[in-house]
Amino acid sequence: MSRTKNLLNPLNVGPLTLANRVLMAPMTRSRSAQPGDVPTALNAQYYGQRASAGLLISEGMPISPGAKGYAYTPGIYTEAQQLGWKKVVDEVHDNGGLIAAQLWHVGRISHHSVLPQGQLPLAPSAIRAKAKTFAFDLQGSPAMVDCDTPLALSDDGIAAVVQEFVQAALWAREAGFDLVELQGANGFLLEQFLSVTTNQRTDRYGGSLENRARFVLEVVDAVAAAVGAERVGIRLSPWCPPSVNDMDFSIEAQEITLYLAEALSARGIAYLHLSEWPGVQYPSGFRAQLRELFNGAIFVCGGYQQTSAQDILVQGLADAVAFGKPFIANPDLPQRFVCNAELAQPDGNTFYGGDARGYTDYPALASLS
Repeated sequence: MSRTKNLLNPLNVGPLTLANRVLMAPMTRSRSAQPGDVPTALNAQYYGQRASAGLLISEGMPISPGAKGYAYTPGIYTEAQQLGWKKVVDEVHDNGGLIAAQLWHVGRISHHSVLPQGQLPLAPSAIRAKAKTFAFDLQGSPAMVDCDTPLALSDDGIAAVVQEFVQAALWAREAGFDLVELQGANGFLLEQFLSVTTNQRTDRYGGSLENRARFVLEVVDAVAAAVGAERVGIRLSPWCPPSVNDMDFSIEAQEITLYLAEALSARGIAYLHLSEWPGVQYPSGFRAQLRELFNGAIFVCGGYQQTSAQDILVQGLADAVAFGKPFIANPDLPQRFVCNAELAQPDGNTFYGGDARGYTDYPALASLS
């Protein structure tokens, strides 16, 4: 794998060659056709506008009706959704880009109003998150509501979720996605199994570090068997703070992340994507250990600017950097980096839900000159 230390140089990831190392981070934007949470031509336009990224990582896609936790998020579990995503992928490819599908199960970060009738969220243990999610209130209006207490997954339930990840990965590849990314970060289901604060099981999925990592590796193994390990990435967020979905992933965070890195490297997956948080400092030496243990590409994401992104590449501690908010208001972000152009600022009022305003109406740099 090429380790050229320049943000604007190509990078080999799995079977792909990325045009640059400026990636678009996965960002929930809550815009889909209803009913059915189907991607639309507007979504295709949005992703197509940003196709100059080395790799676009899609917003999280619920892998099944029971995996959903937020209103209006486009899924990947029906034929209509798959056809909608195919339009998105085709637009990205027509504009010369590459795109990964982020496969998402929210676990306990959910509310019955966005789940099939009679269902409750599922999690490793029946521990309610002291957090809110974007669902529907008692009047049926979109609102931030308290998460419900989840049901603890049975062994059969765990096996069923693994197969949901597999089916979603197959549908994503059939829709043309170049890679699939497993959402194992930010307090959602995979990370809930890793943390002792959310996983209090006493069976083979709980207790020891190895047991808590078992579900994640079972998902990776099953998805890799279905679509090829070289097409699979995973997002992790060690030291995810309690402010993020009531997740305290600090106990054994270093040990379990390095354990996973070595296990994932042995499986030959394409990349490991770290979601970082402002004010959370990684322990000294952690990044170097991660680099030593994982031989695929390492992506980082979380508040990076052009200079800090370049710096971590120069240090050899990451291969590419994903940007979130900068890509919202700067659809041609790599070109702006080339030109050292001033970046436009996004309108936070239009991040979630709505129409083209604050979504596809940010102009490219060329149109401003």
